Amino acid sequence: MAAILRRRFLQQSMAVGAGISAELAPGRWLPAQSTKASPAMAARVYVDTKRTIAPIDRNLFGSFLEHLGRAIYQGIYDPGSKLADANGFRKDVLEEVRALGVPIVRYPGGNFVSGYNWLDGVGPKQGRPKVLDKAWNSLDSNQFGTDEFMAWCKIVGTLPLMGLNLGTGSSEQAAALVEYCNVEKGTQWSELRRKNGIAEPYKVKNWCLGNEMDGPWQIGHMTATQYGLKAQDAARQMRYVDPSLTLVACGSSGPLMPTYLEWDREVLEQCYEYVDALSLHRYIGNTPAETGRDSGKFLAMNLTMDRQIAETGAVCDYVRGRMRSPKQLWLSFDEWNVWYRKRNGDDMNGREKEAPPLLEEVYNLEDALLVGGIINTLLRNADRVKLACLAQLVNVIAPIMTSANGLYRQTIYYPYSWGLQMARGEVLNVLTDSPSYEITGMGKVPYLDVTGTLSKEDGKVCLFILNRDLADAHEVELVWEDAAPARVITSTVLTGNDLKATNGFDAPKRVVPQELSKPVTSGERTKFEVPARSYTALQWSL
Repeated sequence: MAAILRRRFLQQSMAVGAGISAELAPGRWLPAQSTKASPAMAARVYVDTKRTIAPIDRNLFGSFLEHLGRAIYQGIYDPGSKLADANGFRKDVLEEVRALGVPIVRYPGGNFVSGYNWLDGVGPKQGRPKVLDKAWNSLDSNQFGTDEFMAWCKIVGTLPLMGLNLGTGSSEQAAALVEYCNVEKGTQWSELRRKNGIAEPYKVKNWCLGNEMDGPWQIGHMTATQYGLKAQDAARQMRYVDPSLTLVACGSSGPLMPTYLEWDREVLEQCYEYVDALSLHRYIGNTPAETGRDSGKFLAMNLTMDRQIAETGAVCDYVRGRMRSPKQLWLSFDEWNVWYRKRNGDDMNGREKEAPPLLEEVYNLEDALLVGGIINTLLRNADRVKLACLAQLVNVIAPIMTSANGLYRQTIYYPYSWGLQMARGEVLNVLTDSPSYEITGMGKVPYLDVTGTLSKEDGKVCLFILNRDLADAHEVELVWEDAAPARVITSTVLTGNDLKATNGFDAPKRVVPQELSKPVTSGERTKFEVPARSYTALQWSL
């Protein structure tokens, strides 16, 4: 059996079953003293530190801030707050994001960017216009703009991923913003920046050429050919200003779009040689139309993102072949999250208000487990996906929520933070033999979704394990093919009896990680048990 397993790749993971049970002690998960006749279901995972998929680009764990709802105002910027610093930045949010180590943040949109004039958000604040943001039916005071965002990024220790308006905006305006940000002095827009009090250029490397231009909801929506030509022109003009830029073209907004993949092909036929990457977006819901309110299927939905990545990469390579190009595009998954509750009902509440509470999704344990699965998906596709952004960072479909008095961490904060803190070095090509279950439309889905990482720099191996089984714990046997670990560094799990449990200001620690009973290694094998409906992070020193 072992020889057969070593010769084949594991079919990629999928979703869950039904039922509920797990014994929890405060702060620690221990294998239950089961009274059942049947033992825990068993799986085997093969780890060979010589078998790797790709180096991990730190930008794989980026995030996103849009001028939407309370993400900017009352989120990261709140000058009237008792918690604000001299710049108006929320100190508690600064500390939280800095501690997370978010490597890159996309800004200022999102749908917002397609109607945004960046000049409205620079210069003396008393002269900045208050405008109607047509994307979200809200008022924007423009008190927070490009310069404030760059200052915030510097304090937090993150890189900016700047979005450009290719809806109502022009290629010339895009190039002007590059000039404002990246040219030291002596030109119209660099001198405007200096006049605004910033002598040194920001040297922004990463830029998104518009947002979701395939969507009829998007301001300035156009055909794929029209957008491809506009992206080509913007890319050329921007690179005349700064040849070192990294540019991301708009791919399809998602697999449910009627133009999915066709859009990507037509766009790239116009601008392939002028860009470095293509974007993907995906929001996964838990509605009857999407999962039939079946938790088993919901927890398998990250596998549809694996497929989306493979399909989009295939289109990129098709156009590459057609053009006989030596360049391979990488992918930027610059919007992803679970999102299905606050999608329509609060749109009217934002009409002509400043910082209305829009899209403030409250996440439960079930959502957090799927986010863990998505982290696994991004890691195992690190050979193609070099940048990804959890959308968004604060208040709007976000892991961090604020009030006038403080903040709390939503359930999805924890799997995201584990990826940021523990996934280092290279992604391991782990082989998993797991029991599976049947999902309509998806076929057989392994209960266990496993990815691993290896940091040769400090000799640490990490495994991230999603157990989609709602009813049963699973025994895991790790087979170390080349080097057994010396000791366990981290052993933590997110689990619970209630998939619908949430955190909130009233109960900020209802759903939090617990210590997992440390795995025991004997020879070249390590054994432990992961509880039902759980996401586990394990770290060893080799």
